[in-house]
Amino acid sequence: MRIVIAIGGSILLKEYDSKKFEAYAEIIKQLNDDHEIFIVVGGGRPARDYIGVVRDMGVSESICDEIGIQVTRVNARLLQLALKNESYPAIPENFQEALEYACSGKIVIMGGTEPAHSTDAVSCILAEYVDADLVINATSVDGLYDKDPNKFDDAKMFSQVTPDKLLEIVSTNDNKAGTYEFIDKTAIGIIKRSNIKTVIVNGNNPENVKKAITEPIGTLIVNE
Repeated sequence: MRIVIAIGGSILLKEYDSKKFEAYAEIIKQLNDDHEIFIVVGGGRPARDYIGVVRDMGVSESICDEIGIQVTRVNARLLQLALKNESYPAIPENFQEALEYACSGKIVIMGGTEPAHSTDAVSCILAEYVDADLVINATSVDGLYDKDPNKFDDAKMFSQVTPDKLLEIVSTNDNKAGTYEFIDKTAIGIIKRSNIKTVIVNGNNPENVKKAITEPIGTLIVNE
């Protein structure tokens, strides 16, 4: 299969060391034996920290987004280094470059692309652009919940959800730079219009990404 994997920056940099990058690199190498892999890396806390600094300067949200995008590309570069010769040695800045780099047979790793698009949206647009079979969204929780499980003990997780239901759940999310809480509206729209099979899993354990290909895990997003 052709698979796009979105990895949250906060997962990779939770401890600010190389261990999670190396653990993901090992899993990605294993998957690459049987599948064509594209990776999209988020900005996480480092991006939010930098965005907070520049926002205090009174600049526009587009500039804040630009700063966040640069951080996602640094994170992508770190994962690229962990993968060594398995990955293409440049970070694509757009989807055409990603497709071109994939012709090398190497794993393609990218970050953000342009303002107002979270890396979740980038992963879904990339999946549409390269005609991927599956998107795996590795986040910090077990799947999609009806409310924030970190704040509410009675939060309930969905094992399966439609894009319309997902849009209903996230419709109140803020759309400022660095504040995409889970998955943004652009990503949901792409999933719906191209019927992209998408699985949300807990990425704190990289093995869950491998499990998502063959086992029921996390939350499956599919059209009715």
